[in-house]
Amino acid sequence: MPIKQSAKKYLRASTKRAAQNLSIKKAFKDAVKKLNELAKAGKIEDAKKMFPTVQKALDKAAKVGVIAKRAAARKKSRLVKMMKKAGK
Repeated sequence: MPIKQSAKKYLRASTKRAAQNLSIKKAFKDAVKKLNELAKAGKIEDAKKMFPTVQKALDKAAKVGVIAKRAAARKKSRLVKMMKKAGK
């Protein structure tokens, strides 16, 4: 446990930040997982309707710094590619 006041404050802040990051990460991972399930089940229309939600979650994660911008772009690109392939 920290002894100095500033170290205690840093511990509180980092704990709070970690919880926020975890919730954002969980949100985009759950959204991606649900989209994958819809696409693999052949429900392409539902997947297309859900894609903006997934895109928003990924963009927010990238904006906050939970994942890198390029990682978010790569995930979105692969999801679109997967949905097109499932649509054929």
